[in-house]
Amino acid sequence: MSEPTTYTLEAPGAVLVYEVRDNGGAGHPVLLLAGAPMGATGFAALAEQFADRMVVTYDPRGTERSQRTDSQPPGSAPGEHAEDLRRLIQALDAGPADVFASSGGAVNGLALVARHPRLVRTLVAHEPPNAQELPDRECVLAACADIRQTYQRSGYGPAMAKFIALVSHAGPIPPGFPGQPAPDPAAFGLPTQDDGSRDDPLLGLHMTACVGHELDFDALRAAPTRILLGVGSQSGQMMAGRAAVAAAGRVGTTPVTFPGGHDGFITDPAAFAAVLRIALDR
Repeated sequence: MSEPTTYTLEAPGAVLVYEVRDNGGAGHPVLLLAGAPMGATGFAALAEQFADRMVVTYDPRGTERSQRTDSQPPGSAPGEHAEDLRRLIQALDAGPADVFASSGGAVNGLALVARHPRLVRTLVAHEPPNAQELPDRECVLAACADIRQTYQRSGYGPAMAKFIALVSHAGPIPPGFPGQPAPDPAAFGLPTQDDGSRDDPLLGLHMTACVGHELDFDALRAAPTRILLGVGSQSGQMMAGRAAVAAAGRVGTTPVTFPGGHDGFITDPAAFAAVLRIALDR
């Protein structure tokens, strides 16, 4: 497995940082691993499982090394991220690429295919938290707005505690969930004191723009791209897992079950990669 080489890519309002593991991979498309707001570091273990392919990881704009150069706060809406993914694939001269995208990255990947379908051969969208497809969408979106407001009012610890409570909740979000008191941040090992910073991309714009994004299912169904939705074996009843199943129904495909939960590619990368490889090569 080759060591990653780091590159930068100029984009309007940001400088994107990406890494290429050039393992050759003759006969295989480039494999792009994308998250949001999680950057390249979170995919390192999964990337190492594909020593027979060229693998690309990157930091989304406003996250880790990909800092914004405009006056906008960290974080971006899915449409802006989709254009960054388009720029990255075109800069690599790698299209059509295979894309594995998880969480917010999966929403961005679906937005990319809707806009630029010929750049992607296969998209595996793992647990996109597209709440608009859920019957409890209003409660989910209200909870996300409350998390963002809590962050602005009280800081990282209380907001992240509410975020953990939301994403780990099994089943539909009940009407009384949004606005309830935050769990004790200390119970999750989170800071209890507000340090005054308000630059966390997850708890800022991402919290509402990503979860509330409306996917263009007409464009997705018409795309030549092979689109698969992934769901974790341990997280299928949680919000992102339920949203993945709902999106699969709208696209007209059967969800692919991956080992573990929302972070299965981190907790057991070898087992996760085995399923992903089958999905990509099917």
